[in-house]
Amino acid sequence: MRSKTRSAIEELLAVMARLRGPGGCPWDRKQTHRTLRMYAVEEVYELLDAIEAGDDEALLEELGDVLLQVVFHAQLARERGAFDFDTVARRITEKLIHRHPHVFGEAAVKDAEEVLARWDELKRQEKQQRGRPQGSVFDGIPRHLPALMRATELIKKAKKAGLVSETPTAGEAAPGPGRPARWTPRRLASQLWALVELAQAHGWSAETLLREESQRRERQWRQWERRRLRRQTTRAKAPETEVAKTRSRRSRAGAARPGGRVPAGGGTPDS
Repeated sequence: MRSKTRSAIEELLAVMARLRGPGGCPWDRKQTHRTLRMYAVEEVYELLDAIEAGDDEALLEELGDVLLQVVFHAQLARERGAFDFDTVARRITEKLIHRHPHVFGEAAVKDAEEVLARWDELKRQEKQQRGRPQGSVFDGIPRHLPALMRATELIKKAKKAGLVSETPTAGEAAPGPGRPARWTPRRLASQLWALVELAQAHGWSAETLLREESQRRERQWRQWERRRLRRQTTRAKAPETEVAKTRSRRSRAGAARPGGRVPAGGGTPDS
């Protein structure tokens, strides 16, 4: 029965707690974060279907199913004493406010691209404030994304980090007899389909092949990233090293002069 005093979300949370509590549903009481993980994936895909169909009734239904996954996991966390739904809602609210200083603060932005750039910078600052070491630009990409989606995200991150060229050349067929002068979405889609058929004809999984290639490229890009960071760290330390060498030379020169006295600290009077 619906409550006249509780909000809809409060009622949903109460129902979830009842299902998990004594005398509740055996199936719900049996679930863990791990056993539920693929349900979340399934519900998101069904939400995508509803969006693409333009069906508001289906959209309403699927949004509710996605919300159920959030409430279910929040209830499990609450039982463990980790956090609850209010904490989840409060955390995302704080994040939205902090990452939109052009709305809730005095910052100004030119366009959506600058908003995304600021978002990434604020995200990096938040990690530093929480004491997290500087990681890779690829760290935030979910490992379980479908292969094509993950490859897309890896390439986007690599381009943003300057690890690959903005304009790809591999696979770009030059204009010629029997070949279109440029790529089109339809032509590219046809090529992707042909590659899937080719993999299937050889008994290979196109999904697995692309996932393995993405892993290979990610390892390579992470190596390049680490090398670049080492070079930057070395350059940052170089000026300090040069200052130390200069002071050492001045110190030795002062000691070598007749009656020369080395000032306290090993430097020169004006160092």
